[in-house]
Amino acid sequence: MTALPVLDLSTADEDPTAFRTALREATHRDGFFYLAGHGLDPAVGAELIALARRFFALPDEAKAEIDHLESPHFRGYSRVGGELTGGAVDWREQIDIGPERDAIPGAQGYWNLQGPNRWPSALPELRPAVEQWDAALSALGARLLRHWAASLGAAEDTFDAAFVQPATLIKIVRYPGTRENPQGVGAHKDSGVLTLLLLEEGSTGLQVEREDGTWIDAPPVPGTFVVNIGELLEVATGGYLRATRHRVVAPEPGQDRISVPYFYNPALDARIPVLDLPAEFAAESRGVEVDPDNPIFSTYGENAWKSRTRAHPDVAARHHGIVAAREHGITSR
Repeated sequence: MTALPVLDLSTADEDPTAFRTALREATHRDGFFYLAGHGLDPAVGAELIALARRFFALPDEAKAEIDHLESPHFRGYSRVGGELTGGAVDWREQIDIGPERDAIPGAQGYWNLQGPNRWPSALPELRPAVEQWDAALSALGARLLRHWAASLGAAEDTFDAAFVQPATLIKIVRYPGTRENPQGVGAHKDSGVLTLLLLEEGSTGLQVEREDGTWIDAPPVPGTFVVNIGELLEVATGGYLRATRHRVVAPEPGQDRISVPYFYNPALDARIPVLDLPAEFAAESRGVEVDPDNPIFSTYGENAWKSRTRAHPDVAARHHGIVAAREHGITSR
């Protein structure tokens, strides 16, 4: 049992209105839900988790071959403690993977986020598995966005143009057990549109903040993704849909945790459409949350650049000059 709703996408073909109503209400109220009936073979996700475990079991020098510090595009492997949330160290190691595209010569600002990935030579199976995963989840994300648009009184294809060349991000993450730092990932909102999270069975630690400030656990539910909306859907709906803060508590010593979040985001220069909501929904819009320490930009690339330079000030300082990191009040550690 879970405190978050479970939605079954397989019912949308027979009764799209009921599914869309449940989708809208879940993300208006909670910002999070479990998605069942998505049609992806569970064996594909299980294989990706297994490959993740094989990668993290490699010697340090094999993982360091794709060190993110060598990538101006914030791609590759970051060691335990190599990422920050809210200015504090996250206790996890991970690989960051984006769309496989050429770097832009002379790129400025968020265009530096476009570029090639870094793949480990010791695990050649990883790249095709991730590319298969990317294709499947991109299609799933697009399908969900069409349902969201329709549920809010807009045309189904309202968001399609912004996603012609999506700037997706995949993280393959391991949280080792620790007594040193309970922050697996600090409390935050996702900076994009939509997140689809694959959790390893039996794992613990993901928590979602309720409107009253309390935290609830979001354990794995077999056969589902954990889905949450990001800041740009909050912008698109004037706060009718509200991105929700969440965190991960690090495992106890002797345990660890694998997860694979998939961030479905529009093109770097895309402005997410702002919907003209029906009167009954507009009346319940809360406005976009204003936080001076976390400005929300309407262009996805600006929002992503804010997030990446805050999370990895060492990369921002090394490849883009300390000024790039200081744009958002961050200095190199």
